[in-house]
Amino acid sequence: MAIEVCPLPLPPSADASEFKDFGREVKGVSPGELTDQEFEVIRDLLYKHDALLFRDVTLTPEQQYRLTKLFDPKSESYGHGNNKTGSEKKSILHPDLKTVPRQPQVQLIGNGTVYNHEGLAEAMLKHPSHTTFHKTRVSEIDEAKGITRFYRWHIDAALYDLSPPKVTTLYGIQVPHGPRQTVRYDDGTGDELDVPLGTTAFVSGRTMFDILPDELKSVAVRTKVKYAPHPYVWMAPARAMSTGLGIESEGRELPWDELPAWEESKLKILPMTWKNPITGNLHFQVHPCGVAELYIDPLPEGAKKEGALYPDGAHLTDLKEVRALLYKMQRPAIAPPLVYPHDWREKDLVLFHNRGVLHSVVGAFTKEQVRAFHQCNLAASDDPAGPTPEDVKKYA
Repeated sequence: MAIEVCPLPLPPSADASEFKDFGREVKGVSPGELTDQEFEVIRDLLYKHDALLFRDVTLTPEQQYRLTKLFDPKSESYGHGNNKTGSEKKSILHPDLKTVPRQPQVQLIGNGTVYNHEGLAEAMLKHPSHTTFHKTRVSEIDEAKGITRFYRWHIDAALYDLSPPKVTTLYGIQVPHGPRQTVRYDDGTGDELDVPLGTTAFVSGRTMFDILPDELKSVAVRTKVKYAPHPYVWMAPARAMSTGLGIESEGRELPWDELPAWEESKLKILPMTWKNPITGNLHFQVHPCGVAELYIDPLPEGAKKEGALYPDGAHLTDLKEVRALLYKMQRPAIAPPLVYPHDWREKDLVLFHNRGVLHSVVGAFTKEQVRAFHQCNLAASDDPAGPTPEDVKKYA
């Protein structure tokens, strides 16, 4: 049977014109048993469309690891380091992940208590909730009516020492059913988004870059982003914005000298835009919660300075200023018409280009609603490539 490809089922809220290239459902192939030829097709599809959906898949943890590794054969450890997230109690990720013992690169995530699962006698899973991470929260009365929020827009990456994974695979094993929920942005815009219970929300980093005005495109191709050491420990005492798109600047971050031991050479300084290895498109790929500083290069020789931001370059170290600039650049791309909220079914497998999209956990479950997913991503064998000199010349 030949590989078949069709567009993802978009919700009525989505602007279909903005999703012409984003996302495809793939049929006629078993993702856990790909031939070399089939994998080449899948690889090209993923980088061209950033998210692939396979329905009714049977996939062991070993198969999921092998599939993920095909995209980066030199990669080996889980994206945050094998067993690192569970052992680092101060990390904001600590409650969310349980490692599958026989395949430590695969994590069990979800909600409720799961028994006798892949070598885990009992696993108590906790769906991340905005109520413990955001500065403000939806009232309990509104929550009972199905009002919720994006938890945290992010890239799957340690952002310290290890390189950001190229691909994440997410496999739905147990999917609870319940009423749909409404994401409320609570940022003064009135924006809301109708979503399925427990959706994973995706936005395109390519779209995030493409819709920027020219003066911000110029900044995007000239900027490098410096992340804090051990960023998930650093940010743990802080509180997030109501959109889940970054941290409120209240000085609550852990001082660098109180973090676990770190080395200057292991800090991550990455381009603000990452170049797609197949299409050559630029994707705006920044995890806003972990950013500490921005390095902006001067305009290239011959570029017009009139109307340009930071024409002579800049080194931004004030967290409030850094976050305000990032929010201005990223917020337009999480507007309701640009969000793809996946409606999970059991045995769904979603592959997403982790260097081309941002995503967020969404919603809230009761303790009785059991959800079990396997997630795998691998710390990459190299850092993402940024814009070429030609890209800088074109957009700066």
